Amino acid sequence: MRLRNIPGARQRLEESPFVYVETELKKGEWSNCVFKSTAPLHIEIGTGKGRFITQMAKKHPDINYLGLEKYSSVLVKALNKVEADPGENIKLVRMDATDLNMCFEEDEVNKIYLNFSDPWPKDRHAKRRLTSDRFLSQYEKIMKPGGCIEFKTDNTALFEFSLESVRDQGWKLLYHTFDLYGDMEMCADNVPTEYEIRFTANGNKICKLIAAFE
Repeated sequence: MRLRNIPGARQRLEESPFVYVETELKKGEWSNCVFKSTAPLHIEIGTGKGRFITQMAKKHPDINYLGLEKYSSVLVKALNKVEADPGENIKLVRMDATDLNMCFEEDEVNKIYLNFSDPWPKDRHAKRRLTSDRFLSQYEKIMKPGGCIEFKTDNTALFEFSLESVRDQGWKLLYHTFDLYGDMEMCADNVPTEYEIRFTANGNKICKLIAAFE
């Protein structure tokens, strides 16, 4: 995906009270210092333009949400959505997913959302997939026991890889489907991303899994 540079995006993010950048990360202090609430902490890795995270924050005011995105020109679009309807339970973080241990303390996160992550289709790039054992090991370090990941994709090969990966890593697979929109019960509470809306309009089936760390 080719990203269009947005002039001034980086500076705007650094000046916004809704955004934390690399030099401002609050490891171990998100609840006490940022949200000032002991509510569960949910994070979305690769928050993109922010539709999912902002809608989830409105839908669940009793949960604190952090949207993580490494590209300034993408994250500024999520910031537009947050600023249009600001809430006390949502913040954004500009960072790369490989730096999670710099951002979160042990047992700090309750749930992680992975929505339409880069599939990295070549075998030599498998470790870069956000459901690889490399990343699952990182999630284990920051997640509370009983916490879980929710993963959605339209890429069947990536989904099959992810199913195998969570099982091999010892996570408990709570739910999975190769056709989310064919499951009326699960779909009833589903919040679609921008990509998801586009993919389903084109007839793509959406895969989803929920796996718990015990």
